[in-house]
Amino acid sequence: MRMTAQERSTEWLAQGGLRPTRQRLSLASLLVGDGLDRHVTAESLFALSVQSGDRVSLATVYNTLRAFCEAGLMNEVVVDGSKSYFDTRMDDHPHFYWEDTAELTDAPKDQLEISGLPDAPEGTEISRVDVVIRLKRV
Repeated sequence: MRMTAQERSTEWLAQGGLRPTRQRLSLASLLVGDGLDRHVTAESLFALSVQSGDRVSLATVYNTLRAFCEAGLMNEVVVDGSKSYFDTRMDDHPHFYWEDTAELTDAPKDQLEISGLPDAPEGTEISRVDVVIRLKRV
């Protein structure tokens, strides 16, 4: 049986232990409703929300994306120290950052080889390694 966007969104929120509010369901449906992985910025998700006819403020989009990250449903990938992308794909994988379009896409995981990492400072542990490969068209 095929899941609807509403069912997929509700299940996704439940996996993170989040209450399915109207705003969360609306944004979750845009993010995972079709079952595909997404890389969005708060601004691009806000624009999708407006296109879909939903009334969700940009501040609500930011707060909801943060809640999704804190619930373990998404990862935040920071590019250039100030530009945040939010990724619905949760396994460890590298990204391509397309400088000419400011787009973040998945890079082939099987082609990346990291042979070692530095020791974490005392009292800490490495929680995640983000690999962003910047691309420039020639």
